[in-house]
Amino acid sequence: MFELGMVEIVIIGVIALVVLGPERLPKAARFAGLWVRKARAQWFAVKSELERELAVEEMKAAMQREGRSIRSAVDEATETLNDATQSLDDAVLEARKELPSATEPDLAQPRKPDGENSPPALRND
Repeated sequence: MFELGMVEIVIIGVIALVVLGPERLPKAARFAGLWVRKARAQWFAVKSELERELAVEEMKAAMQREGRSIRSAVDEATETLNDATQSLDDAVLEARKELPSATEPDLAQPRKPDGENSPPALRND
């Protein structure tokens, strides 16, 4: 904070000795030391609070960046899934157009009672 060299400290001490006298100087020095300690403690408290707030803000910004990254990945995966679903739907429609008899029941043949339409290996005779 303040940079005091040895010369400045000696000058302040001599001035204090002349102004206060030898009887009141130790008490004044203790009082000044107490206030300096309180000021330093307050300064460090404010400094640490600011550092914590900056760290919290930095963490929030990092979380927001990661959230945007995750959202874009999810959107991309959803788009890919939608494209794949559409391609599959198109392929199914195309296959139905090419093979109509394979997907639709043959209406020309009459339906037999249950059990008679199943293959011989599966009948319960």
